Amino acid sequence: MSARPRVALVTDAVHPYSFGGREIRYHELSRLMAVDADVHVYTMRWWDGPARLTESAVTLHGITRYRPLYRGRRRSFRQALVFALACLVLLRRRFDILKVDHIPQFQLFTLRLVATVRRKPLIATWHEVWGPEYWRDYLGWGGRLAWWVERVSMRLPDHIIAASPQTADRLTRYLGPGASIMVAPNGIDLSAVRASSPDPDTTDLVVVSRLMVHKRLDMLLDAVARLHAEGRPVTCRVIGTGPEEQALHEQAARLGIAHAVDFRHDVREQKDLYSLLKAGRVFAFPSEREGFGIAVLEALACGLPVVTTSASDNLAQHLVTRSQRGLVCEHDPAALALALGTALAAQDALDGADPWPGDPWVVEYSWESIAAQISGRFWP
Repeated sequence: MSARPRVALVTDAVHPYSFGGREIRYHELSRLMAVDADVHVYTMRWWDGPARLTESAVTLHGITRYRPLYRGRRRSFRQALVFALACLVLLRRRFDILKVDHIPQFQLFTLRLVATVRRKPLIATWHEVWGPEYWRDYLGWGGRLAWWVERVSMRLPDHIIAASPQTADRLTRYLGPGASIMVAPNGIDLSAVRASSPDPDTTDLVVVSRLMVHKRLDMLLDAVARLHAEGRPVTCRVIGTGPEEQALHEQAARLGIAHAVDFRHDVREQKDLYSLLKAGRVFAFPSEREGFGIAVLEALACGLPVVTTSASDNLAQHLVTRSQRGLVCEHDPAALALALGTALAAQDALDGADPWPGDPWVVEYSWESIAAQISGRFWP
């Protein structure tokens, strides 16, 4: 390997064209890694213009035209397959290290071939392990085949970077103790958080999430409706986009709370996101499946108490239990409504007091620290 290695990072979604936790992860880490490496990101062509462009010392390569990530409520099989086949272009590209995001799985098979032919290590970032039960719930009879794909794809990388200790434990359960797995969690831009000011448009509850079925924002709306029925006319802001957008708008109207729910589908900049978070009083996170929960970390860094649920696949609850002001409740609307009411009442009692400085351990999750962990492991 040269003194300045050439890193090929493969992911089908990139910031700011797509907005989510893994997109932010690669945006921040690739920017920081570009200080000591030549970073090339291979993705779909989300932008207009040439297939290759440079942003903040990182070169983006559009290896296939853009296709929507979702078809209806589920991930698009066609998009995943087309992107996987497009990854064969890396057989003709120069790189020292091949890093890939494990979602949506199929590209791992293609890139295993590329890495073997080119005699380079294949490193995969793993956000979450679904397992056979969740695949069955998600796809019905097709879940058995999907679980086989996930189980086999775990064995394809030479090294795995797990986004949380819990994901690392689940991978080890299937791969055995000899697997090469390191933990490098998602992080946060602490300087940007500190520099942001609260948006003047305040709200009681706020959530940042991709609008998907498993994020269970329908349960949050049910909880808000319960609080209204109890005489607590709380307001709620939902920040994000996704296939459930229309269904959630219709649910809010059906429950009679549309006037109290502010849907924000236009937020693209992190500074705007942090301002809107700081304008909330309590962060609500009802997701039933989460590999880490970067939105929870962002809320904690902004000084918000967080309420989430004890759903077994919601690994974000491990962040919340570390917080001095976090609440974890049962995974149902009644329990969520009670927990949210409790957290808001605690905020009422603190009105006029000095602002809470946040949990001190959040500094462990700076992007600089996480980038140093990864680069120190793979190109010291």
